[in-house]
Parts: sequence; C-alpha cells; structure tokens
Amino acid sequence: MAKLQKITPYFWFDRNAEEAAAFYVSLFDEARITSVTHYGKGAPLPEGTVLVVTFELAGQQFAALNGGPTFQLSEATSLFVGCDTQAEIDRLWGALTDGGTAQPCGWVKDRFGLSWQINWSGVPDAMASGTPEQNARAMAAMMQMTKVDIAALRRAIDG
Repeated sequence: MAKLQKITPYFWFDRNAEEAAAFYVSLFDEARITSVTHYGKGAPLPEGTVLVVTFELAGQQFAALNGGPTFQLSEATSLFVGCDTQAEIDRLWGALTDGGTAQPCGWVKDRFGLSWQINWSGVPDAMASGTPEQNARAMAAMMQMTKVDIAALRRAIDG
C-alpha cells in the first residue's frame, strides 16, 4: 500500500468503491489507483469484497471505502475542481452528470453520490481580490448557472 499523506479524505460507499475510484481516475491526468484491500473472514461484508481503494487525483490522495449501506455521501462535502478552460469544464461536467445530477453554481452530484464543484480556476482569486461590486456581479451571474460559463463570469466581473 502506498504511504498515505498526513490527511487523506475517505469516501464511504455501499459496495461500489472500486467502480467509483476507477471512474474518478479516468477523469484526470496524473491519476491512478494505488492500492486495493479486501475484507477477510469475519468482517462486516463478505470475505473478498473490496474494503478500501486508495487513489490519486492530480497528486492528491483519496480513499474509497466499501462500508455498506449505513452512511450515504451528501453535498455537505464536495470536491472543488478548478478548471482553466471552458473545454475542461464541459468535459468534466459531461462525465460527472452522466447518471448524476446537475446542481446550481457548477455543482454536480455524480452517479455514486459524491458532490463536485466544477468551476473556473480563476474564481477564488477573482472573489478574493475583486471589489464588492465585482463580487456581487460574479455571484449573481453564478447563481443563474448550472454548468459554469467562464466567459459569462469574466463579463460579470468586468462589468
């Protein structure tokens, strides 16, 4: 098993952690599954069932746990993906909404229940350095979007 970083986000799945991790790895460059462990005898799920899949997305380590139906993923936790181009937003948005649910402001809940924010990489800097008027215009524009439109956000910020 790969050495984990100090803090590693774990996501709870019923029994499809391996499928979810493989899907996530397929979406990003510099992404890979680093290990797969299985339940042994006497475990809560049948022996041989995938227990944990560790994987990397753009250098960040994550883990997917098959824990059964006890807990569900929710929008209370999401992954922000800063995209540099509209083409990147379009590609990720299309893949994640396939079987998932589009939500306001660039959020999408994928078919496994994990929430993502597929957004323009310039949003955090624009909001941190913008005037209150620019921030208000950007927020108003984003609130009208499901999939983020970078050009529309830039126009809103520029006034």
